[in-house]
Amino acid sequence: MLNIAPMKPVNLHLRIKKNLRSACLEIQQKLADTAKAAMQQSQESANSEKGTMEDRFESFREQCQIDRDMYAKQWQELLSGLLVIQKMDVNRENDSVMLGSVVVTDTQTFFICISLGEIKLKGKKYFAISTSSPLYKAMAGKKQGDTFPFRDKVHRIEEVY
Repeated sequence: MLNIAPMKPVNLHLRIKKNLRSACLEIQQKLADTAKAAMQQSQESANSEKGTMEDRFESFREQCQIDRDMYAKQWQELLSGLLVIQKMDVNRENDSVMLGSVVVTDTQTFFICISLGEIKLKGKKYFAISTSSPLYKAMAGKKQGDTFPFRDKVHRIEEVY
């Protein structure tokens, strides 16, 4: 008789973290693509010739270059955020609040990643916050059962994974 051990169920917490990471990657990639397209459009506008009125054209061209530089900076920042998400380890559960943690408090659930705001995953709300946010700094290193003050209120950490 074959003795086969029952398969362990897939760890729900790790699956949630992986799904959150995928959602963050998708959102960040769309933002980066939009910034890159806007940067390219501004450059194309600056390169195109519009009529013979040199003064107006130069002013328009300068504004397009300023816009292109702004979008280029945004694009680089978004690419940096993509790298943070890609390098984040979501294959292990954390017992304290750190990059890659899901933190369930008495008021909200947070995903420590980069600042992307609300993410809905299977009907549940998660808030993606960065490690440079004041909220993260208030809860960094805390564990399940710990409390932390933020905006004149004491919050309780119910779970960290």
